[in-house]
Parts: sequence; C-alpha cells; structure tokens
Amino acid sequence: MLFSPQIPLPLTPRRDSRFEDFVVGPNAAVVEALKQMPDEPGAHVFLHGEVGSGKTHLLNALCYETRERQGRAFYLALKRLPQDAVASLQGLEDLDLVCVDDLHVIAGDRTWEEALFHCFNRIRKANGRLLVSSVKPLSGLDISLPDLASRLAWGLRLPLKPLSDEDKLAVIGRHSDALGLGLSEEVQRYLLKHHDRSTSALIQTVETLHRVALTNKRRITIPFAREVLQATNQDTE
Repeated sequence: MLFSPQIPLPLTPRRDSRFEDFVVGPNAAVVEALKQMPDEPGAHVFLHGEVGSGKTHLLNALCYETRERQGRAFYLALKRLPQDAVASLQGLEDLDLVCVDDLHVIAGDRTWEEALFHCFNRIRKANGRLLVSSVKPLSGLDISLPDLASRLAWGLRLPLKPLSDEDKLAVIGRHSDALGLGLSEEVQRYLLKHHDRSTSALIQTVETLHRVALTNKRRITIPFAREVLQATNQDTE
C-alpha cells in the first residue's frame, strides 16, 4: 500500500524561510531591496507576483532577518483570517516590521479595507516598516476604499518575475537537499514536466515524496514519483 497509516516522526524541524534559501532568478533587484528594509525606518513596499512566485517566502524571510537583528516583526496571512480577526491589527504600529500577505483576498471588503487603512496609517506615523503582498499589481486590485489605494501607492512597488525552468529545478534541488533527499536530476525534471509548475506546489510535492518515501521505505525514482502523483491526483500526464 502506497500511503501507510504509519506516519514517520519529523526527524528534522522545517527550516524557517530565509533569504539565502530563495532562488533569486530574475528577481535579484527585488530581493536586494527587501534586504535593505531593516536599515530603512519608515520603508513601505508593495510586492506583487503570481501564485507560487515566492511572496510568502520573502515576507517570512524579512521577518526572520528582522528578528535576527533583535527587531520585532509580525507576519499576517489575510487568507487565513476570519472576518472578526480585524481586531488583530491593533497595536501593530509598535513593531519594527509588519508583513501583510495576500492583500487581494480582502479587496472589496470595506471592513477589512478600512481597518488596514488605519493600521497602515499608524505604522507610517510610528515610522515602522511595512511589506504588503498581492497576486495582482495595485492597479489590478478592486479596492473600494480610495484612501487605502492611495496609501499603498505611496510606497515602493516591486513585481516578482516568474522563474525559468532551470530556476525551478534549482528550487526543487535545494529543497530536496534540505530534506536530505538528494533527488536525481531525472526525477527533478519529471516533477517539473508532469506537475503544477508553481514553485510552492513543487516544494509541497517534494515534501510529499519525502513523507511517503519514509513511510514506505522506498527510494524516490521516476516510477515511484509517478505513483505518488497519480495517487494524489497531481500527475498531468
């Protein structure tokens, strides 16, 4: 049986997202600009890119970097919050850095838009740093509160460009090495060809292969990868 009910223990903790783990590809200038934020009080950045482009990784990497410098940072994932979580925005202006992920999720929601507008104003008044992400550029968001759109436009707007196939192979290889898998180039190219090509989905698949291989004590080959992808309805053959 491919998926055994015996789940292996997590022998190594998952590594926090860091800048050095990010495959830069054509986004060197963007990554460098984000790295400079801890040295720039009052810096506000709007980051946009397609699903799976690495926005969440970069937001968490900046939080990690800020904390390494003894600063206080907070990551807010809007797509995971219920409507009544608006109150969680109170007091964020007291931090050194606030990262708000997936702004597009609340676009058009007047309650969230007004709460974020006032939160961003408080952060700006306190000279705090703010990093906001979205799958769409600011001009493509259906924001109903003009003041919020105007506030977001005051900062630096940075687009994340898609990675090339070779860059995505680097993502697969780097993540598999971090898990101790050492996937062969043949398996890596198979995943890239027969799977959702977003980087986040590829990383998730590497983790799935790792878990299933440990559970079933199997070596990860192309036939095994195909079996796992078909069992999880991810094979695009």
